[in-house]
Amino acid sequence: MELPEKINNSVDAFGRIQGVGAKTALRQVLSMCKWNKSELESFSDAIFELSKLNTCEICGFYTDEKKCSICLDEKRTSFGTICVVESIIDCLAIERSRNFHGTFHVLGGVLNPLMGIGPDELGIDVLINRIDDSVQGLILAVNPSVEGDATCSFIRDKLPERVQVDRIGFGIPMGGSLEYLDAQTITKALENRKKM
Repeated sequence: MELPEKINNSVDAFGRIQGVGAKTALRQVLSMCKWNKSELESFSDAIFELSKLNTCEICGFYTDEKKCSICLDEKRTSFGTICVVESIIDCLAIERSRNFHGTFHVLGGVLNPLMGIGPDELGIDVLINRIDDSVQGLILAVNPSVEGDATCSFIRDKLPERVQVDRIGFGIPMGGSLEYLDAQTITKALENRKKM
């Protein structure tokens, strides 16, 4: 059975969303076919507004203005610590914990020479230029991988000695059981052990 071109075009558009396969895209589009015209227009307008979204000129987080609300918050900037993350999703995860009170820097990935991703593509120079006398510490909240470790080492080497650099801990999740963990996770947990 041939579907109308308008539906096929919408399914193709939905299929471009990460994690959305052809079946899910078709289900979503068919459910939207039941919406009234004003609901569809409102949805369309909301999606179009994404084209007007900016990234903060300081940290790389999404914003409607030139600077995001975190970078404009004097309490957070005076905290003196920058948390470096790979992606905006990582930034949001740390914000949900409500345990970090400084500012962020979004790299947008990790160093990967095989994929053509070097320091320039990640804007590491922008991060280094942010390090002034008001910044005492950097938390590297980059995922544990060969590329992530290389990225952290590269950043560490570019920073002044006076800046304290910490890497977030990795290892056993809360409620996890040793018998179900892979060797690499256990290795990281042993490397990141704490004195009691």
